[in-house]
Amino acid sequence: MRVTLTGHAGLLIESAGRSILCDPWFEPAYFASWFPFPDNDSIDRARLARPTYLYISHLHHDHFDAGFLARHVAKDAEVLLPDLPTNHLRRALECLGFHRFIETSNGTPIELDGLRVMSCTAGTPADGPLGDSTLSVDDGEVRVVDHNDCRPRDVDALLAFGSYDAHFLQYSGAIWYPMTYRFDDATIDTLGRQKREGQMARALRYAQAVGAANVSPFAGPPAFLDEELFHLNDINDDPANIFVDQRAFLRYLAEQGVEQGRLMVAGSEALIHPGVFEVRHALSEEELIALFEDKLSYLSAYRERRRPQIAAITGAWIEDGPDVIPALAEWWEPLLAAADHLCARMGPIVLDLGADVVLVDPVARSVRRWSGEDREHRFTIDRRLVRSLIARHVDDWVNELFLSRRFTAERTGPYNDAVFTFFKCLSADRIAYAEAALTPTVAAPNPAEGVSRRLSSDDRAPFEVWQCGARLVQRWCPHLGADLCRSPTSTETS
Repeated sequence: MRVTLTGHAGLLIESAGRSILCDPWFEPAYFASWFPFPDNDSIDRARLARPTYLYISHLHHDHFDAGFLARHVAKDAEVLLPDLPTNHLRRALECLGFHRFIETSNGTPIELDGLRVMSCTAGTPADGPLGDSTLSVDDGEVRVVDHNDCRPRDVDALLAFGSYDAHFLQYSGAIWYPMTYRFDDATIDTLGRQKREGQMARALRYAQAVGAANVSPFAGPPAFLDEELFHLNDINDDPANIFVDQRAFLRYLAEQGVEQGRLMVAGSEALIHPGVFEVRHALSEEELIALFEDKLSYLSAYRERRRPQIAAITGAWIEDGPDVIPALAEWWEPLLAAADHLCARMGPIVLDLGADVVLVDPVARSVRRWSGEDREHRFTIDRRLVRSLIARHVDDWVNELFLSRRFTAERTGPYNDAVFTFFKCLSADRIAYAEAALTPTVAAPNPAEGVSRRLSSDDRAPFEVWQCGARLVQRWCPHLGADLCRSPTSTETS
C-alpha cells in the first residue's frame, strides 16, 4: 500500500490499482484565514483527478474543499459516504456533481473489490459540523486508519477492524478559544497552555488505544497568512499556542513513551508493508529542517506568495446591502420559535457589528437591536462578514465565521455549547436535528448493563442514560462525547 499525504488531512491511498482520495484541501478556507501548512501547491493534482473512491470525512472546509472537488476530481468517482446523522454531506457532494454513493454503516466493514473498508462516525451536535467520521482500510496485507478530526466514543469499534500498521491522527488546535476572547494576557497564557496540553493528551490517548505500529500526525496546524492573523502561528514552540506543529507533537509522543511517531508533510509518501513503513519526502532534508527550524522565514515567504489571493478574497466582502437586523430577524426568528430545547439552554447573545448591534433573545425568541440588556455572549464582528453570510444564507456560522477567528468574544459564566450549536443550525432541518438530539423521552435502564435504550425518537441521537447509584445519568458527555459510564482512566474519556 502507498499512502501520499496531499496536505493537511488529505490522503491518497493506493493499492493494487485502486485508490481512495480522502479530504483533499488546497484552497484557502474560512474567509481566507486558513491555508494548508506546509504549502501543498506543488502537489500533482493530476494524480488526484480520477480516484476509484472519494471519501470526505465531514463538512469542515479544511476537509470539504468544494472548489477543488468541483474543478479537479472526476464526478464518476464512487463516494464512500459516512453514516452521519444528517444528509448534508451527501447533498453538498451532489451539488458538485457526484452521483455514485456507497452508503456505509457505522462500525460495519464492507468489501470493495478486494479492499475492506469501515467508517466509524460521531454524530452529536458537538461533533464537527453535525457529524464527523474515520475511515479504516485493509488491502489484505496491511491496515491503516484515517482518524482525521473525529473523536469516536467507541474505540473498540476501530479495534474490531484488526491491528493497524498506520494511524493518521489529528493532534493540533482547530478552534477559536482562547485567542479570540477578551481575556487579559495572563489568562490567555494559562488557558492556552491548558488547551495545548489537553489536545495533545487527547491525541496521545487515541494513539495508545489504537496501538498502531506507526503514528503520523496530520490535519494541522493551518497556516495563518493574513497580516491580522499571522500572530496565531506557533513560530517558536510557544507552550501557550494551541497550533502545535508536527515536529512538536512527535517530540511530545516520544516524551510519553510512544516511539512509533513518523513525520509526514504535504507530498510525503509512505510505502507500507507488513513490518515496513518507509517514508519518502517530497522535500529535501534541508527543506524539512528549514520548515520547522526557520518557520518564520518559511511562513513569511508563503504569505508573500498568497498576498494577492488574500486581497482578492477580502476585497470581495460585501460592504452594502439590506439592513442587517431585519434580515437576521426574518431568517432566525422562525428558527428560534422551533428551538425549545436550545433556547432553554442559551442566554442572550449580542452581535456587535459596529453601526448595528444585534440582540438574539432566546426567551422572547426575537432578533432586534440591542438596547443594553444583559447578555451571556458578545461577539464583535466586521459587518461585511455578516453581510456575506446573509447573502449566501450560510446555515453553519461555526464552519465559516467562528473558525475564521475574524472576531472577538466576551462571555459571562462558563462555556455554553448550546450557543454554538445554534450557530451550526441556521436552517429548519438543522434546528430539527438539534432539537431531536436534545429531546429526551422516558426509558428504563437495562438492569443487566446499567445502560438504557436511546432517549430520543431518532435512534441516532445521543441520549442514553445509565444507573449511577440512585441516579440516572446521561451516558454521553454533550460537549466531547466521552462515555461517562467508563472509568475515568479509560483512554476514551477526556
